[in-house]
Amino acid sequence: MRKAEVSRTTKETKIAVKLNLDGKGAAQIATGVPFLDHMLEQVARHGAFDLEISAKGDLHIDAHHTVEDIGISLGQAFAKAAGDKKGVRRYGHAYVPLDEALSRAVVDLSGRPGLEYRIEFTRARIGEFDVDLVHEFFQGFVNHALVTLHLDNLKGTNAHHQAETAFKAFGRALRMAVEPDPRVKDVPSTKGSL
Repeated sequence: MRKAEVSRTTKETKIAVKLNLDGKGAAQIATGVPFLDHMLEQVARHGAFDLEISAKGDLHIDAHHTVEDIGISLGQAFAKAAGDKKGVRRYGHAYVPLDEALSRAVVDLSGRPGLEYRIEFTRARIGEFDVDLVHEFFQGFVNHALVTLHLDNLKGTNAHHQAETAFKAFGRALRMAVEPDPRVKDVPSTKGSL
């Protein structure tokens, strides 16, 4: 089983993550940011990962540090759980619709952090959640998971739907990328490592 646990404590946040890449999609999420909880539950369900995240952050200021540090911690857990990446597909992609919204995620377990992010939200907030924090989450994740991620919202007028399709597509793309490839026994790279 490809599992990892990560703890991260700063003056701004205290975060614990447990991740099982070979799970069933179970999630126990308590970040103090309800909309983010909902999005992370989508990642677990659509990625078929078992995911536990608890976070305490300086929410009296705003959610920025908490959301970014959760992205960082989840990225660290993902890198640890993926290990040497022998025998995986490496690349993953997904298109996910939700009513009028459509998003695409394409991921490469490249060993190099890179984010190409194209989401223009139709409003600045989803409830109390600042949509700028979606980018902060994904930037934190790719920087520490050492993956390349292209994330595009192709259509959408409802900001909740835009975000939800992006997180669902992200989960499904990661799922595909970490799946075992029965035709590949080594690292899927001509360099011999990722």
